[in-house]
Amino acid sequence: MKRDVRILLLGEAQVGKTSLIMSLVGEEFPEEVPPRAEEITIPADVTPEKVPTHIVDSSEAEQTVEELQDEIHKANVVCVVYDVSEEATIEKIRTKWIPLVNGGTEKGPRVPIILVGNKSDLRPGSSMEAVLPIMSQFPEIETCVECSAKNLRNISELFYYAQKAVLHPTAPLYDPETKQLRPACTQALTRIFRLSDQDVDQALSDEELNAFQKTCFGHPLAPQALEDVKMVVRKHVAGGVRDDRLTLDGFLFLNMLFIQRGRHETTWTILRRFGYSDTLELSTDYLFPPLHVPAGCSTELNHFGYQFVQRVFEKHDQDHDGALSLVELQELFSVFPAAPWGPQLLREVRTEAGRLTLHGYLCQWTLVTYLDVQHCLEHLGYLGYPTLCKQDSQAHAITGGCPLSQWPGPAPFWQLLTLVCLLHPPTVTREKRLDQEKGQTQRNVLLCKVVGARRVGKSAFLQAFLGHGLGHQDAEEYHKVPASYAIDTVQVNGQEKYLILCEVDADSLLSTSPDAACDVACLMFDGSDHRSFAICTSVYKRHYMDGQTPCLFVSSKADLAEGVSPPGLSPAEFCRRHRLPAPTPFSCAGPGEPSTAIFTQLATMATFPYLVHGELHTTSFWLRVTLGAVGAAVAAVLSFSLYRVLVRSR
Repeated sequence: MKRDVRILLLGEAQVGKTSLIMSLVGEEFPEEVPPRAEEITIPADVTPEKVPTHIVDSSEAEQTVEELQDEIHKANVVCVVYDVSEEATIEKIRTKWIPLVNGGTEKGPRVPIILVGNKSDLRPGSSMEAVLPIMSQFPEIETCVECSAKNLRNISELFYYAQKAVLHPTAPLYDPETKQLRPACTQALTRIFRLSDQDVDQALSDEELNAFQKTCFGHPLAPQALEDVKMVVRKHVAGGVRDDRLTLDGFLFLNMLFIQRGRHETTWTILRRFGYSDTLELSTDYLFPPLHVPAGCSTELNHFGYQFVQRVFEKHDQDHDGALSLVELQELFSVFPAAPWGPQLLREVRTEAGRLTLHGYLCQWTLVTYLDVQHCLEHLGYLGYPTLCKQDSQAHAITGGCPLSQWPGPAPFWQLLTLVCLLHPPTVTREKRLDQEKGQTQRNVLLCKVVGARRVGKSAFLQAFLGHGLGHQDAEEYHKVPASYAIDTVQVNGQEKYLILCEVDADSLLSTSPDAACDVACLMFDGSDHRSFAICTSVYKRHYMDGQTPCLFVSSKADLAEGVSPPGLSPAEFCRRHRLPAPTPFSCAGPGEPSTAIFTQLATMATFPYLVHGELHTTSFWLRVTLGAVGAAVAAVLSFSLYRVLVRSR
């Protein structure tokens, strides 16, 4: 919505333009009227729409045509003033003033016009009969107001309608020639209807209508008002009400009725509440709210975000089988301009018989949030997160750290922690440098780069992570067009972590500057072709040897015979000299699912960097981790108890 309104008054000499402005400001008819009033500004707090309003006078005697055109260009709305007692001034509306305002804009948006019939005190009847044909001829005319500067009649109403024409314009919503909603308006209202249809039965129940009413206007409708609305729809639209529920046709008709009766601010309130701009597109501010992500930090959905996207899943899982079919996914995507997730979706997350399970769905949201948080914010915006969750923006759904539901410990302590998080919600995860200094990450989403030469089995490794071994019945389909990413959950010390595998060709890293932007690196070589191991060692020395990112060498195709070792260090000897875990053999051949132990190992290394391979399995290490977590919890409880004692003592 515009932040201020600029109103220009045009018209023949002596029709009372200046008198109207001075009567509004002085609240009395002026005894002396200057040839032209100075521009005035009405503060936002005294206007009905709460926006600053600038009122500009004009005078043909004091301004050139070029100066008038410049004022028209700057104006948001033009009030064409005529004298109700002089028919000649009415005719000039058609022949002179409207062509001057919009004569060069046959195509595209036109400046809205308010017709103002002044000096109604000099005429007993109304001038509307003479004005109506003009209003029918020019669709940019919003309305006509008859007033009297002398008697102060309808003065404030005049400027209210002018404000309204700018802030709640009719033109983007309604075509007066066809008497129908414009396509963009229909499309926007259809999205709003679908978001409000919580049970996806293509109709709004009384409960859904009241929820919609509270969302847009702050209060529900009285039972009788609901019945009156449905009665009006039944009378005018066949199929507008079905089984006592309002259908999309009925919803669109009601909005058209509001506009036809001059209540288009009602439809604009609905549209703006769901993020639409004056052009009936979702605004950039709505889709992409500001969210600063410092270097070294990452982004995750918090429990508010996960709760919301899970509700969306449950809403569209119409057969309640715990998975979304292709048809159900299409229904979910119907509020987007295009499907947000492409065909690679089924190769990035776990699925069931080609259907997206809740687990895979949450994994996909996690992946998008981590890789491109702006796309995540956009997707949440299309799903109506800020509106339906009553939040300022969908940035409220982004945070760092582990979801509270996954933390162990006494309920009162975690309830306290929940309260602290609500009062001071973090926006992104802790900087990676701080994680490395503390030797443990609090991130819930971990990135593993799977680096290796071509044909060493990186794509198969990613699909094996999702349970698609080479012997899987659908293996050919999954491996036909491999994805660059795969994501699934892994248990690390009793906590569930999301692990993202990212396939990276070793050649691309050998030709770039050092980059260790991941939580753990999986350096993959073909155990039957040790030339691929030399490539991995080159990548390690260039990108990871002097850094702090934990690395694991993986010998793929372990089911094949080991090849002849080239001169130099063997893989085992190389890892021993560089204080790395011994190379881990891996094979995804066979009819069953591949072993998941290697993925747990990668996630554990990412969670606890700096630890050598042996330490990850010792009892003393896990005892230190557990005691550290418990000690932190006890310290927090004691601190809170001390705080309460101090407050009471005061």
